[in-house]
Amino acid sequence: MDLGNSLRERLIDVGVDLVMTDGTASLGLREIARHAGVSHGAPRRYFPTRHALLSAIARRGFADLGSRFEAAADEDASPRDRLETLARTYLRYAGEHRGMFELMFRHDLLNSEKQPSEHPPLREATLPLFAHLVDLVTRHAAERPAAVSSAPPAVVAAALWSNLHGAAQLWAWGSLQLVLGAAPLETSAADDPLLAAVLDAHLGPVSE
Repeated sequence: MDLGNSLRERLIDVGVDLVMTDGTASLGLREIARHAGVSHGAPRRYFPTRHALLSAIARRGFADLGSRFEAAADEDASPRDRLETLARTYLRYAGEHRGMFELMFRHDLLNSEKQPSEHPPLREATLPLFAHLVDLVTRHAAERPAAVSSAPPAVVAAALWSNLHGAAQLWAWGSLQLVLGAAPLETSAADDPLLAAVLDAHLGPVSE
Protein backbone atom coordinates (compact mmCIF):
# COMPACT_ATOMS: atom_id res chain seq x y z
CA MET A 1 0.00 0.00 0.00
CA ASP A 2 1.47 3.39 -0.92
CA LEU A 3 2.01 5.99 1.82
CA GLY A 4 -0.81 8.23 0.56
CA ASN A 5 -3.36 5.47 0.59
CA SER A 6 -2.04 4.26 3.96
CA LEU A 7 -2.58 7.69 5.50
CA ARG A 8 -6.02 7.94 3.94
CA GLU A 9 -7.02 4.63 5.50
CA ARG A 10 -5.52 5.64 8.84
CA LEU A 11 -7.62 8.80 8.88
CA ILE A 12 -10.72 6.73 8.24
CA ASP A 13 -9.67 4.24 10.94
CA VAL A 14 -9.31 7.08 13.44
CA GLY A 15 -12.66 8.52 12.42
CA VAL A 16 -14.34 5.13 12.90
CA ASP A 17 -12.80 4.80 16.36
CA LEU A 18 -13.92 8.31 17.31
CA VAL A 19 -17.49 7.89 16.15
CA MET A 20 -17.72 4.55 17.95
CA THR A 21 -16.52 6.00 21.25
CA ASP A 22 -17.55 9.67 21.21
CA GLY A 23 -20.31 9.96 18.60
CA THR A 24 -20.58 12.20 15.57
CA ALA A 25 -19.82 15.42 17.46
CA SER A 26 -16.16 14.36 17.66
CA LEU A 27 -15.71 14.08 13.90
CA GLY A 28 -13.94 17.31 13.02
CA LEU A 29 -11.04 17.27 10.56
CA ARG A 30 -8.69 18.78 13.15
CA GLU A 31 -9.72 16.29 15.81
CA ILE A 32 -9.22 13.34 13.47
CA ALA A 33 -5.85 14.72 12.34
CA ARG A 34 -4.74 15.15 15.95
CA HIS A 35 -5.63 11.57 16.85
CA ALA A 36 -3.93 10.32 13.68
CA GLY A 37 -0.75 12.20 14.61
CA VAL A 38 -0.63 14.34 11.48
CA SER A 39 -0.91 18.06 10.77
CA HIS A 40 -4.37 19.60 10.84
CA GLY A 41 -4.16 20.21 7.09
CA ALA A 42 -3.23 16.63 6.17
CA PRO A 43 -6.80 15.26 5.87
CA ARG A 44 -7.62 17.76 3.13
CA ARG A 45 -5.12 16.11 0.83
CA TYR A 46 -7.41 13.08 0.72
CA PHE A 47 -10.76 14.54 1.74
CA PRO A 48 -11.46 18.00 0.31
CA THR A 49 -14.33 18.51 2.75
CA ARG A 50 -15.37 17.20 6.15
CA HIS A 51 -18.39 15.82 4.32
CA ALA A 52 -16.16 13.58 2.17
CA LEU A 53 -14.39 12.16 5.22
CA LEU A 54 -17.67 11.52 7.03
CA SER A 55 -18.94 9.68 3.96
CA ALA A 56 -15.86 7.44 3.95
CA ILE A 57 -16.34 6.69 7.65
CA ALA A 58 -20.03 5.92 7.15
CA ARG A 59 -19.16 3.61 4.24
CA ARG A 60 -17.12 1.54 6.70
CA GLY A 61 -20.23 1.28 8.84
CA PHE A 62 -22.27 -0.05 5.93
CA ALA A 63 -19.54 -2.57 5.10
CA ASP A 64 -19.59 -3.75 8.72
CA LEU A 65 -23.38 -3.99 8.79
CA GLY A 66 -23.42 -5.86 5.48
CA SER A 67 -20.88 -8.35 6.84
CA ARG A 68 -23.07 -8.92 9.89
CA PHE A 69 -26.07 -9.59 7.67
CA GLU A 70 -24.06 -12.15 5.71
CA ALA A 71 -22.71 -13.84 8.84
CA ALA A 72 -26.19 -14.13 10.36
CA ALA A 73 -27.93 -15.31 7.17
CA ASP A 74 -29.18 -18.87 6.86
CA GLU A 75 -29.67 -19.65 3.19
CA ASP A 76 -31.90 -22.60 4.06
CA ALA A 77 -34.27 -20.55 6.22
CA SER A 78 -37.58 -19.19 4.94
CA PRO A 79 -37.68 -15.58 3.69
CA ARG A 80 -39.71 -14.63 6.77
CA ASP A 81 -37.12 -16.14 9.12
CA ARG A 82 -34.32 -14.44 7.20
CA LEU A 83 -36.12 -11.11 7.47
CA GLU A 84 -36.46 -11.63 11.21
CA THR A 85 -32.73 -12.38 11.50
CA LEU A 86 -31.92 -9.30 9.42
CA ALA A 87 -34.17 -7.17 11.63
CA ARG A 88 -32.54 -8.46 14.82
CA THR A 89 -29.08 -7.81 13.37
CA TYR A 90 -30.08 -4.29 12.37
CA LEU A 91 -31.49 -3.44 15.80
CA ARG A 92 -28.53 -5.00 17.57
CA TYR A 93 -26.12 -2.96 15.47
CA ALA A 94 -28.06 0.21 16.23
CA GLY A 95 -27.87 -0.50 19.94
CA GLU A 96 -24.20 -1.45 20.00
CA HIS A 97 -22.88 1.24 17.64
CA ARG A 98 -25.18 4.19 18.11
CA GLY A 99 -22.77 6.86 16.84
CA MET A 100 -21.97 5.01 13.64
CA PHE A 101 -25.63 4.09 13.12
CA GLU A 102 -26.68 7.73 13.32
CA LEU A 103 -23.89 8.81 10.97
CA MET A 104 -24.71 6.19 8.34
CA PHE A 105 -28.24 7.43 7.71
CA ARG A 106 -27.70 11.18 7.55
CA HIS A 107 -29.58 12.49 4.54
CA ASP A 108 -26.81 14.88 3.50
CA LEU A 109 -24.36 11.97 3.33
CA LEU A 110 -26.77 9.86 1.33
CA ASN A 111 -26.83 12.70 -1.21
CA SER A 112 -23.06 12.65 -1.41
CA GLU A 113 -22.99 12.45 -5.20
CA LYS A 114 -23.32 16.24 -5.01
CA GLN A 115 -19.90 16.39 -3.39
CA PRO A 116 -16.77 16.28 -5.58
CA SER A 117 -14.85 13.08 -4.87
CA GLU A 118 -12.90 10.40 -6.69
CA HIS A 119 -14.65 7.80 -4.53
CA PRO A 120 -18.14 6.35 -5.12
CA PRO A 121 -21.00 8.24 -3.47
CA LEU A 122 -22.26 6.77 -0.23
CA ARG A 123 -25.54 5.71 -1.83
CA GLU A 124 -23.60 3.00 -3.68
CA ALA A 125 -22.96 1.38 -0.30
CA THR A 126 -26.55 1.69 0.90
CA LEU A 127 -28.62 0.65 -2.11
CA PRO A 128 -27.40 -2.99 -2.18
CA LEU A 129 -28.50 -3.47 1.43
CA PHE A 130 -31.96 -2.14 0.63
CA ALA A 131 -32.09 -4.29 -2.52
CA HIS A 132 -31.42 -7.34 -0.33
CA LEU A 133 -34.33 -6.38 1.90
CA VAL A 134 -36.60 -5.95 -1.13
CA ASP A 135 -35.54 -9.36 -2.46
CA LEU A 136 -36.46 -11.09 0.81
CA VAL A 137 -39.83 -9.30 0.94
CA THR A 138 -40.48 -10.34 -2.67
CA ARG A 139 -39.68 -13.97 -1.92
CA HIS A 140 -41.82 -13.93 1.20
CA ALA A 141 -44.74 -12.47 -0.76
CA ALA A 142 -44.37 -15.19 -3.39
CA GLU A 143 -44.66 -17.86 -0.70
CA ARG A 144 -47.48 -16.20 1.24
CA PRO A 145 -49.26 -13.73 -1.05
CA ALA A 146 -52.32 -13.43 1.20
CA ALA A 147 -50.21 -12.40 4.20
CA VAL A 148 -48.40 -9.44 2.66
CA SER A 149 -49.60 -5.99 1.68
CA SER A 150 -50.62 -5.51 -1.95
CA ALA A 151 -48.15 -2.64 -2.18
CA PRO A 152 -45.03 -3.23 -4.32
CA PRO A 153 -42.26 -5.12 -2.50
CA ALA A 154 -40.03 -2.03 -2.48
CA VAL A 155 -42.74 -0.08 -0.66
CA VAL A 156 -43.28 -2.88 1.87
CA ALA A 157 -39.51 -3.11 2.38
CA ALA A 158 -39.27 0.67 2.85
CA ALA A 159 -42.12 0.60 5.38
CA LEU A 160 -40.48 -2.26 7.28
CA TRP A 161 -37.12 -0.49 7.27
CA SER A 162 -38.73 2.75 8.44
CA ASN A 163 -40.43 0.91 11.29
CA LEU A 164 -37.20 -0.81 12.37
CA HIS A 165 -35.19 2.38 12.12
CA GLY A 166 -37.77 4.34 14.06
CA ALA A 167 -37.83 1.68 16.77
CA ALA A 168 -34.03 1.81 17.02
CA GLN A 169 -34.00 5.59 17.32
CA LEU A 170 -36.87 5.78 19.81
CA TRP A 171 -35.16 3.11 21.90
CA ALA A 172 -31.87 5.05 21.84
CA TRP A 173 -33.69 8.20 22.97
CA GLY A 174 -35.50 6.39 25.78
CA SER A 175 -38.95 7.02 24.31
CA LEU A 176 -39.99 3.38 23.95
CA GLN A 177 -38.96 2.58 27.50
CA LEU A 178 -41.09 5.49 28.67
CA VAL A 179 -44.28 4.44 26.89
CA LEU A 180 -43.91 0.67 27.27
CA GLY A 181 -42.52 0.68 30.78
CA ALA A 182 -40.01 -2.03 29.96
CA ALA A 183 -37.07 -2.88 27.73
CA PRO A 184 -38.75 -3.92 24.45
CA LEU A 185 -35.73 -4.38 22.21
CA GLU A 186 -34.33 -7.70 23.44
CA THR A 187 -32.83 -8.50 20.06
CA SER A 188 -31.36 -11.81 21.18
CA ALA A 189 -34.67 -13.10 22.50
CA ALA A 190 -36.92 -15.26 20.33
CA ASP A 191 -40.10 -13.73 21.72
CA ASP A 192 -39.39 -9.99 21.63
CA PRO A 193 -42.96 -8.63 21.37
CA LEU A 194 -42.08 -5.33 19.71
CA LEU A 195 -40.05 -6.92 16.94
CA ALA A 196 -42.76 -9.53 16.42
CA ALA A 197 -45.36 -6.76 16.10
CA VAL A 198 -43.21 -4.89 13.55
CA LEU A 199 -42.74 -7.98 11.40
CA ASP A 200 -46.41 -8.98 11.64
CA ALA A 201 -47.50 -5.48 10.62
CA HIS A 202 -45.59 -5.63 7.34
CA LEU A 203 -45.29 -9.34 6.57
CA GLY A 204 -48.44 -10.74 8.10
CA PRO A 205 -48.73 -12.87 11.27
CA VAL A 206 -46.84 -16.15 11.36
CA SER A 207 -50.00 -17.99 12.33
CA GLU A 208 -51.87 -17.05 9.13
